[in-house]
Amino acid sequence: MPFCTQCGVSMGERDQFCASCGTRQGGGGSGTQATGADFLGKVDSRTAAMLCYIPIVGWIPSIIVLASSKFQGDQNARFHAFQGLYLFIGWLIADWVLKPFSRMMGLPGGFLPLVAAAKTAIFIGWVWMLVKVGQSQTCKLPVIGELAERSVAEQR
Repeated sequence: MPFCTQCGVSMGERDQFCASCGTRQGGGGSGTQATGADFLGKVDSRTAAMLCYIPIVGWIPSIIVLASSKFQGDQNARFHAFQGLYLFIGWLIADWVLKPFSRMMGLPGGFLPLVAAAKTAIFIGWVWMLVKVGQSQTCKLPVIGELAERSVAEQR
């Protein structure tokens, strides 16, 4: 037996509106299955921007924000999506380019301290931006922020 998604009152199988509170029910009244479009419709700009700065996996929400039609005109969310994506690219460069290059040089220790410092700086950047966006403050990272602004401007 389905229940109202708003007030929890039991409903009929085919009811489209709750008899108690009047809320429209999705999908024949059950309201239990949410599609991807329904979920994205409930995500606000600030939350989407915060998701773009989740360390290491923030590139996934960044791509979703950039590809979705909901955030097509939202310059702030798109800026943070690009900035989060560029942070991840910096992480990949440090991990996939600098680390093997330092091993290839054959120097004792090589550039590994430099690689570790770069990855630590990027991780701190992710956390810093998570806090700033969570507080609804606009913050632009050096170099990466400029690239993100250019990318947003090119999308207009």
